[in-house]
Amino acid sequence: MEGVSFITPMQLWNIGGDLSQTQDMPTINAEASLFKDVFRNTINQVKETQADVEYKQYLLSTGQLNDAHTLPIAEAKASLSLDVLITLRNKSLEAYNELIKMNL
Repeated sequence: MEGVSFITPMQLWNIGGDLSQTQDMPTINAEASLFKDVFRNTINQVKETQADVEYKQYLLSTGQLNDAHTLPIAEAKASLSLDVLITLRNKSLEAYNELIKMNL
């Protein structure tokens, strides 16, 4: 068991400087990018569903929409995706506020 160390030495935190020099940054960046990707995908989903609703409204108003029930379905999807985005935003703000309240 030579060369095996069960205790790792502590690393200094570079609080005031560049954070990219710490060893834990790849995991922090991966978690941040995952969180960012969730928001980005949710926002894109809201945009896509809203664009689909607008397109189907255009088709209905010009008489080109064959199935009248597809517009309410698209509106329900758009409403649901917007509700998910709002809930995600509210939960992330609640978590951020809880982190701010924590004492170090």
